Amino acid sequence: MQTPQAYFFDLDGTLVETAPEIADAVNDTLRYFDWPEVSQQQVNDWIGHGTKELLIQALASVTSTPVEAVRKGADLKQALPIFDRYYQARCGTRSHLYPQVREVLSALRARGCKLAVVTNKEGRYTDTVLRVHDLHAAFDVVVSGDSFPVKKPDPTSVVDCLKRWDLKATQALFVGDSSIDAATARNAGVPVWLLPYGYNMGESVHACAPDRVIEDFSALL
Repeated sequence: MQTPQAYFFDLDGTLVETAPEIADAVNDTLRYFDWPEVSQQQVNDWIGHGTKELLIQALASVTSTPVEAVRKGADLKQALPIFDRYYQARCGTRSHLYPQVREVLSALRARGCKLAVVTNKEGRYTDTVLRVHDLHAAFDVVVSGDSFPVKKPDPTSVVDCLKRWDLKATQALFVGDSSIDAATARNAGVPVWLLPYGYNMGESVHACAPDRVIEDFSALL
């Protein structure tokens, strides 16, 4: 693989450990409606498709209702604004950068590389997490789950950036922690490296057959 000129990064589980505060907001919401709470591991396994999908999984679990019924039901409509309020308050309270993230991003910028965040997290939460951890300035582009009509694993956001930067897919690298990230990269024709410590719906990242599994961010240098 040639030395990348652009890097695409997932957010949750790749750049920032966010699962504890997401679980806090989910359980805040469940307590509000007198529903049972869920475990941290359950929340970890639901992360990846955006917070609305995560809340749907949580409601399906605690109400013993099929996911599709929750998706169309009244419980979700009631719970979404309550969750939004709680998660806005929780964002940045119990999250932290993974080791070497800030140093590696600075080094890649110093090399003149283009850097983008591509996450399925909604923009209002993405902005808060990046601001709290002083990461906004590290990136040329931030793509959230509501930036385009489609989300990962659809490659639209990656392809859009490559066009904007006048780069080929082979000149970029996607760095993530899940099968969603691997599929996004594959769909865009971009090589993909995965980190093993994030959130991959309870599966090993090796099962995604990425181009490489790296133990931490320092491998990017």
